[in-house]
Amino acid sequence: MTIAYISHPDCLKHEMGRHHPECPERLGAIEDQLLSSGISGLLTHHEAPLASVEQVTRVHPQDYFDAIREASPESGIVHLDPDTAMSPGSFNAAMRAAGAAVLATDLVIGGKARAAFCGVRPPGHHATRNRSMGFCIFNNVAIAAMHALEHHGLKRIALVDFDVHHGNGTEAIFAGDERTLMVGTFQHPYYPYSGTDGVASNMVNVPLRAGAGGDALKTAVETDWMPALDDFRPEMIFISAGFDAHAEDDMGGLRFVEADYAWVTRQMMSVAERHGRGRIVSVLEGGYALSALGRSVVAHLKALGDF
Repeated sequence: MTIAYISHPDCLKHEMGRHHPECPERLGAIEDQLLSSGISGLLTHHEAPLASVEQVTRVHPQDYFDAIREASPESGIVHLDPDTAMSPGSFNAAMRAAGAAVLATDLVIGGKARAAFCGVRPPGHHATRNRSMGFCIFNNVAIAAMHALEHHGLKRIALVDFDVHHGNGTEAIFAGDERTLMVGTFQHPYYPYSGTDGVASNMVNVPLRAGAGGDALKTAVETDWMPALDDFRPEMIFISAGFDAHAEDDMGGLRFVEADYAWVTRQMMSVAERHGRGRIVSVLEGGYALSALGRSVVAHLKALGDF
């Protein structure tokens, strides 16, 4: 069975200003590496649909959705918060990003793909139910996970987050939801300065000090993530795939390399195969050193596809 790669040209039309690290060139860097590595032809490529209002508002209140739509400018750039802005193409980009995650869920649950990766922007894991934050407008992975739970009727899903930044929005959305287990690593103390106090029982957070590398990731996964995941027995895994913990990415201070992303992907595949028919949906989050981002996504996809 194939690995689905889902993206859309609209995701290139989201602009947050000159020199902003969350730039359209991120997706171009990934596409370049997919081609040069030779794995592009091994993937099944899909164009992301626009998410429906119903799909988005399973996670975000209608008034928040309406406020985002109304904030979309006809020209120029408007700021939703100090870190997150919208240009004329941003609303459609955000709807495509959420729609990609929903399509990925449908393809994997429907048996049309072994796993799926969404090469989309804007990212999503900092967006709470009613607040944009940290470059994120809608919480793509949360929208996908809720689609699996409420549309497809899954009973237990796991969310995995290995971005350099804590996925505070996803945690806030699912904290205390017994249908979900979220596991994550992130640099701490570091933006958004969360994930260590008052953590819900269905959250397994492993903060890492600046300078931590692959050995620290492996310890976190083997000691903390894997026992919790195997005890929970998720029917499907959703990954917030942030590649800004790479040693070449100056957005943070962690020291992961491509082999670490491949390794953690294989560990999550093993969990998915034991408990969830191998079902995994992965959604792009961070990653701002363009070459490292592209190489890391290739390593992630090679592991997902066992190429």
